[in-house]
Amino acid sequence: MSASERLRVMFGAAPQKPERITPAAQQVHQLKRMTKADFAALKQHAHDHQLVNHKWRNRRWAVLILVNLLFTFSFWLDIQMLEGSLTASRFVGFHLIDLNSALQVMLAHRHVIVNLFIGTATVFVLWVALGGRSFCSWVCPYHLVAEWFEWLHVKLVAKKLVSDHEFHRGARSIFWFAFALLALLSGYTVFETISPTGILSRALIYGPSLALGWVLLLLVFEVLYSRRAWCRYVCPIGLTYGMVGAISPLRVEYRLEHCFHEGDCRKVCLVPHVLDVVIKGRAAELKTPIGPDCTRCGLCVDVCPSGALVFDVKGLNRLL
Repeated sequence: MSASERLRVMFGAAPQKPERITPAAQQVHQLKRMTKADFAALKQHAHDHQLVNHKWRNRRWAVLILVNLLFTFSFWLDIQMLEGSLTASRFVGFHLIDLNSALQVMLAHRHVIVNLFIGTATVFVLWVALGGRSFCSWVCPYHLVAEWFEWLHVKLVAKKLVSDHEFHRGARSIFWFAFALLALLSGYTVFETISPTGILSRALIYGPSLALGWVLLLLVFEVLYSRRAWCRYVCPIGLTYGMVGAISPLRVEYRLEHCFHEGDCRKVCLVPHVLDVVIKGRAAELKTPIGPDCTRCGLCVDVCPSGALVFDVKGLNRLL
């Protein structure tokens, strides 16, 4: 899949089969012949040898909790290390402003604000280095809470007490433009008022408010009706950082030769369309970077029993 095709998929297009597959990849595809018994044996082997773990998930949870607590304790203890919230903050003097929030504010004010530009430049460089949508899974407090509630949704679906309803992924792009247009026309940052990311961040730092009721409604909707609906189909923050992620050197890489196509990675992925390449016959090359909509959460890396998915830095060797 080309870079332009990965961007199309991020904005809502359906993944397409590759028009051309390299000879090396074709040879690997032809050699793979596995039965259900082979899949079962592979999973048992992975379980027996502890090849499937929660290493990256645990690291991610620890980082996310630590970052948000740092905001909280900086305010409570008045140590002025990390002031503000995830929407806009200052770390030991450096301005840090969420890219999507800065865009909303500048559209509302209808001009470029110098301090906002400086703060967004700092954040832009940071997330280019770390991977754009890694903000979602490694920093956003709503992502963590929704991830815990997602476990309940999956259990209810398995017991057939509820069913999962999917929406067109292009809805997120429409919401992105809608929130931008609302800010421009109204002069008010409408999205920031309803953003569960900002609401939870401010609640952790300054104390709870009635706005938490909106967050609870979102979580109930996701548990009873649509799995991770806010992150998948609405939140413009993810799309904004996905654009940044398109040029990041840090990514998850798929290695065809190691894959047995058992599909566990797609089951745990928040954005399974980015893993379309792992479907048998879809990989056009032996090594494929996962698209910019990937949150770098590491769940697919943890669950892959054969090591076909790894964290990688473009131009460098495999991490850890």
